[in-house]
Amino acid sequence: MAKKDGPIQSAVSAEITLSLLKRIQPGNGEFLVSDTVVSGFAIRVRETGGMSYVYHYRHGTGRGAPSRKCTIGSVRKFTPDEARKAARNLAAEVVKGGDPAKEKSIDRLSPSFEQIAAEYLSSVDAKQKSSTYQLYSHWLGLAFPALGSRKAKSITTGDVERLHVSLKDKTITANRLLSTISSMYTWAMATKLIPKMDNPASGIKKYPEDSRERYLTSDELAALGDAIREAEKDGIEWEPDPNKKIKHAPKPENRRIKIDVFAAAAIRLFILTGARRGEILKLKWSNVDLERGLLFLDDSKTRKKTIILNTPAILVLKELPRTGIYVIPGEPKVRPDGTWEERPRSDLKRPWHHVRKRAGLDISTDDPRLRVRIHDLRHTHASVGVEANLSLQIIGKLLGHTQAKTTERYAHLADDPKRRASDLIASKIVEAMGDGNRGS
Repeated sequence: MAKKDGPIQSAVSAEITLSLLKRIQPGNGEFLVSDTVVSGFAIRVRETGGMSYVYHYRHGTGRGAPSRKCTIGSVRKFTPDEARKAARNLAAEVVKGGDPAKEKSIDRLSPSFEQIAAEYLSSVDAKQKSSTYQLYSHWLGLAFPALGSRKAKSITTGDVERLHVSLKDKTITANRLLSTISSMYTWAMATKLIPKMDNPASGIKKYPEDSRERYLTSDELAALGDAIREAEKDGIEWEPDPNKKIKHAPKPENRRIKIDVFAAAAIRLFILTGARRGEILKLKWSNVDLERGLLFLDDSKTRKKTIILNTPAILVLKELPRTGIYVIPGEPKVRPDGTWEERPRSDLKRPWHHVRKRAGLDISTDDPRLRVRIHDLRHTHASVGVEANLSLQIIGKLLGHTQAKTTERYAHLADDPKRRASDLIASKIVEAMGDGNRGS
């Protein structure tokens, strides 16, 4: 037992109170002040003067059961009564067969959100395309300031919801981040990096996303074809921007912008094949088989892929000059030793801008759905197939979709039974009303 008023500098047993804490002084080594109220509850006093509450117990039964020590916390953070209550809770766990010291040790070693993300991205980098890795890395990086250092298993749905709401001004990014976090947790539980738990990203409502798909009409396709031919043959007229000062503007008769045969071919191939932008711009002649009418892509968005070439697309490729290894060549890079490195064309922003504007597809509007993007040529390719009564399965195979749900976005374009039924009903009504001449 401890003396009532004297300083405590060695191991003693006493009821741990605030007044007792004031009397404890560091000694020549570490020692314990054991509580007389709750067995196993004590204060560990270090030689430096640091003090913390601990709970000692044996895990198992019998004298051979191993001794365990579980730290509750610093005496500066908890009052004796608060620490004693925590000790009682730990004692209750031990009675039920628990091992709180081991569980706390495991929890201390539990990976953080950022550590899990690093492991997950490493798996993505190994198994998916580099572009996918870059996107996932960007999206998860947005979560690091709020969640990065926290234990992954301690993050709740509320935490993810607050992160999602914080990105309300970037709804698409917020939704992609939500999906990526969900995938990461599913993967982490499957690989047993964290124990089974409720996925904190599940059940959170995503922001609505307006469809950005745009399909060209027959008239728009005709205008696009005219604009491409004009751009590569005579050039497209342009007017100087009145808001910009140009010292030496060309004369009106010389204000024409021409596009090269490669840019024109690329735009035509986009719409004739439904291929993605990178699949055409990075295409090598070694991947082109004109005899069999096929493109063999080594690294498309969906890995290896074969694109069927129709007759018009084959003609476009046959008419192109072969100036190097790439079908649509870009500016070569000069190496330090003076040799040249062939590179594919990186983009078509300038030629596409002028062609689109000449075709009347560059509408100045606040509604982005009315602006035609290069990717919309792929959507148009699919829409023409749907309107020609081709099955979604066939269209999906032509576009290289790996999942049927990706192709289902075009289902609403089909002439389904509901439309035919509506036309039948309307014709009967018109006939009964004597309005048979309307619409003829």
